[in-house]
Amino acid sequence: MLHLDTGNTGFMLLCSSLVMLMTPGLAFFYGGLVGRKNVLAIMIQSFVSMGWTTVLWWLFGFSLCFSGSLHAGTDFYGIVGNLDWAFLRGVTLTAASPNDTIPMIVFCAYQMMFAIITPALITGAFANRVTFKAYMLFLTGWLTFVYFPFVHMVWGGGILQQWGVLDFAGGIVVHNIAGMAALASVLYVGKRQVADRGPHSIPLVALGTGLLWFGWYGFNAGSEFRVDSTTAVAFLNTDVAASFGAVAWLAVDWLFGRKPHFIGLLTGAVAGLATITPAAGYVSPSTAVLIGTVAGVVCYLAVSLKNKLGWDDALDVWGVHGVGGLLGIVLLGIFATTAFNPNGVDGLLAGNAAFLGKEIGAVALSSVWAFAFTYAMLFVIDRITPVRVSEAQEESGLDDALHGESAYLDDSI
Repeated sequence: MLHLDTGNTGFMLLCSSLVMLMTPGLAFFYGGLVGRKNVLAIMIQSFVSMGWTTVLWWLFGFSLCFSGSLHAGTDFYGIVGNLDWAFLRGVTLTAASPNDTIPMIVFCAYQMMFAIITPALITGAFANRVTFKAYMLFLTGWLTFVYFPFVHMVWGGGILQQWGVLDFAGGIVVHNIAGMAALASVLYVGKRQVADRGPHSIPLVALGTGLLWFGWYGFNAGSEFRVDSTTAVAFLNTDVAASFGAVAWLAVDWLFGRKPHFIGLLTGAVAGLATITPAAGYVSPSTAVLIGTVAGVVCYLAVSLKNKLGWDDALDVWGVHGVGGLLGIVLLGIFATTAFNPNGVDGLLAGNAAFLGKEIGAVALSSVWAFAFTYAMLFVIDRITPVRVSEAQEESGLDDALHGESAYLDDSI
């Protein structure tokens, strides 16, 4: 039964708006990092997710994520929900969400914003290489067979939630599975024939980072689904981890690169944000300092390793989101404390080694599932329509070759 709290409901509507803003922010972030001839091609991949993911969410996505449960025996073996709420049937004015102080309609909208941005994160890995038709098939299949099941398993009453796995705002559900899918995409699609000469607009990257950082407060603090002290902790931890991640990456980059790079500062902030996400509402601000610092250093090293191995992850999705999400889940297993969230659990440092084991097991499963399914799905899509653009299209730039548009009057560089 719904026991409407207008304060909680208003807060969650605001958070839904903030998370929605993150997808345009991601488009600007990625758009600045690619060359001038591929700006629109990368940005449309984010913006089209705002439209098509909403369609899928209405059709069956929300239902597959949140209907049924393993405990009640009303889902598919704890892996994915049923179709009871397809077309949003039953999502009425009086239907209560898992938090009975906010309407199901608001919960549905908030979770939809998560679904929109998650596959868009992957696009930075295969920038400048994938046809739009193949991307639309990829977007549909990946949401249906990777994202929706993991939402159900972790947040929707599925097998991992029943096992005791915690993920406050998406270390597994968003960042780890997107990052591992990105790595699979890079290995399947292969290297670019025409590499960008570097970011064409660092101010666009800065604008995108600012929008992402701003929206991330709704992403993490909103995942408490009410306004209480844990909400405040998640909000503060988000900013602290982002700040320390930015400074740590800048410092390491300055040490090895001999100059303080603005791109490094911005990327470090995103790494800190991605890594704190699963732990934001379960750890202390002091732990957020550690998580942000470790994120800046480890994700920097992951990107360096990727470069040495020759993986053409164009915009470092695996190194930032895949590694950051995994790292955040493991650190949650170590540092979780009920002192800052009475409804959470204590982690390894408080004597609960079993919880750390569950977190590691869950993130191992998500990594293997996301990687294997993404690689196989791209193989299948390639049998239907070419996944990779032609060399001539890549040479001329995808803005014109695929979309017949140009972001700039002079797109020669």
